[in-house]
Amino acid sequence: MPEAAITREVIAHRGKRLEYFTIDWNCLEGLVALIAGALAGSISLAGFGIDSFIEVTSGTTLLWRMAVDSEEQTRERNERLNLRVVGACFLALSIYIAFESVSDLMSRKAPEHSIPGIIVACVSLVVMLILSRARKDVGSNLGSAAMNADAKQTDFCVYLSAVLLAGLLLNVVLGWW
Repeated sequence: MPEAAITREVIAHRGKRLEYFTIDWNCLEGLVALIAGALAGSISLAGFGIDSFIEVTSGTTLLWRMAVDSEEQTRERNERLNLRVVGACFLALSIYIAFESVSDLMSRKAPEHSIPGIIVACVSLVVMLILSRARKDVGSNLGSAAMNADAKQTDFCVYLSAVLLAGLLLNVVLGWW
């Protein structure tokens, strides 16, 4: 086997390990955020939880795509399919957040404080920063648009974690919602 093929296989294996960890982490993060969001009546926490499950969907489709990585003929088709799935998930999340936000603003429904939400946002901020760097490295080395898109989605999760944390802290400290 040529050295380039062995190196690609090693990098692809690292990418798979990152995806398995990400899926496990996002299942836990999503569950905690959804429960905390439901208890606090917080759209931002619920949306964050839903985004975690979108990352699970993205990671699962990326794992599938990486499982067939050695088949060069279908690699490009699988990349496009993976990108469409991730894009559709983001579109659905955007619609949900827009609808719920407008509804809550019109009814002036303020969320409760959420210490569990603050904790999950802090931990997520750190975990997602580390994952993003690792995924970008793998995506760059594989030349994978799907892995790079997944890394960008992880960057989005970093931003969401920071915004969520700021919003939850402003709610607790100043009562802003």
